[in-house]
Amino acid sequence: MGLTTLITFIVYLIAMLAIGVIMYYRTNNLSDYVLGGRSLGPGVAALSAGASDMSGWLLLGLPGAIYATGMSEAWMAVGLAIGAYLNWQFVAKRLRVYTEVSNNSITIPDFLENRFRDKSHILRVLSALVILLFFTFYTSSGMVAGAKLFEASFGLSYQTALWIGAIVVVGYTLLGGFLAVAWTDFIQGLLMFLALIVVPIVALTQMGGWESAVQAVGEIDPTHLNMVQGIGIIAILSSLAWGLGYFGQPHILVRFMALRSAKDVPKARLIGTVWMVLGLYGAIFTGFVGLAFISTQDVSVLSGFGIQVVEENGLQVLADPEKIFIAFSQLLFHPVIAGILLAAILSAIMSTIDSQLLVSSSAVAEDFYKAIFRKKASEVELVWIGRIATVVIALIAVIIAMNPDSSVLDLVSYAWAGFGAAFGPLILLSLFWKGITRNGALVGILVGAVTVIVWGDVLSGGIFDLYELLPGFLFSLIAIVVVSLLGRPDSEIEAEFDQAAKISKEN
Repeated sequence: MGLTTLITFIVYLIAMLAIGVIMYYRTNNLSDYVLGGRSLGPGVAALSAGASDMSGWLLLGLPGAIYATGMSEAWMAVGLAIGAYLNWQFVAKRLRVYTEVSNNSITIPDFLENRFRDKSHILRVLSALVILLFFTFYTSSGMVAGAKLFEASFGLSYQTALWIGAIVVVGYTLLGGFLAVAWTDFIQGLLMFLALIVVPIVALTQMGGWESAVQAVGEIDPTHLNMVQGIGIIAILSSLAWGLGYFGQPHILVRFMALRSAKDVPKARLIGTVWMVLGLYGAIFTGFVGLAFISTQDVSVLSGFGIQVVEENGLQVLADPEKIFIAFSQLLFHPVIAGILLAAILSAIMSTIDSQLLVSSSAVAEDFYKAIFRKKASEVELVWIGRIATVVIALIAVIIAMNPDSSVLDLVSYAWAGFGAAFGPLILLSLFWKGITRNGALVGILVGAVTVIVWGDVLSGGIFDLYELLPGFLFSLIAIVVVSLLGRPDSEIEAEFDQAAKISKEN
């Protein structure tokens, strides 16, 4: 990396830490630390939700998958776009209203306990445990992606790169809590969006236009041009099933809860949907054009940036397809722009890690420490418990990420499935079905989480090659309905449900 690029990159990192310092002085209690005092406007909520959702997967994983296997990987993008829109359409407003009506709940486990009047705390503890389990793996995937970026950009060892990335993200999350996370995610979301629009356009211009890129890819492998050729129904369903995961992702749901008003949801939905669709298109075209570009252009300069190019079947290709965006930033742009583009990749990574760390630390502070051990803990004490938890969880994630051969996509898909199956059906039914009971909620979380763990790791072959999110979601949904029908919620719970439904319709 050149000096100019390095300076640009460092300036960006300092700016993110500065936001953390500024928001430190606006964080006075636990509600501020984990929910920002419900003060987010529609633009910040939408872009921070999108940025925390997409992670390094959008700039590394998806372009790399398209580069390696072609347009058949685009089914995943289709599923995600549909799922994100439906989440904003049906969940956002209702959850914003219901969490405030239900004793001003500030975390998902807090909401579930208040929603079902669970005085035993079992529901809160179980949901918090599931959050900590899957977010540790999810955070680890971001650590791996960050290490790959620093490794390729600075020529550092994998372990050194891993620790540097972890220290930066933990730094501003530790200081500023939710407001720091939301505002850095907003800036990072803008940066990611611009990068995904600019990079494929410049690459296409260098290639001589879209037709030249299509022709080059067709000559390399015609199956790369087709979304259905060479892919079975199980693979398509697995890819589309990613969209179901949105209904259960705590780091996205908390953005809905933090909106300043339910009336902001339509504007936020429009901003978030446009951001996501165009961003996904940019990622797909980056990978597609990347295959044509690397195979037909002189890219020998990449070796100087630690990006390995190898020969396969008479063609030059990237040894690690997930580095195609990094390769383009170094090949096509001025060092200052390259620094900004590399910062965009780090933005994608950090915007997800910070959100996951915050939700995990809030689960420790609010759902374990306060609910079970120190019910009369002061607000300042709870904030510091949250900060300590942030550091501990980050350290565990770093340990998991120590293996340089770790797959970003594998870690993400596992955690995404875990949350989608454990919480997705439960959140939907909690918001829209009066008849759901506490026991139904408990069984649903267990069935969803266990299915994800067993389906992918213990069973294999045939139908078990289906992405574990889909069976996990369906089994959890069925379990909740069946168990809930065996009982009935009390009148107080039903009255609160009616109140939340009424307010939602009025907004």
